[in-house]
Amino acid sequence: MDSNKMSYNAGQAKGQTQEKANTMMDKASNAAQSAKESMQEAGQQMMAKAQGAADSVKEATGMNK
Repeated sequence: MDSNKMSYNAGQAKGQTQEKANTMMDKASNAAQSAKESMQEAGQQMMAKAQGAADSVKEATGMNK
């Protein structure tokens, strides 16, 4: 194999490795964003439930008048 062919093959391998790394980084980023969104949604649901519980207590004790 001549040196040009070896250089070409090395360049191809490097390019493929970089592409795989970029794909893995994109997937990790997407997973992190999805987890963040899920946590935000869970937090909002918990806040809504807490507000509902507080309103129920106020209603039951007559403090909302």
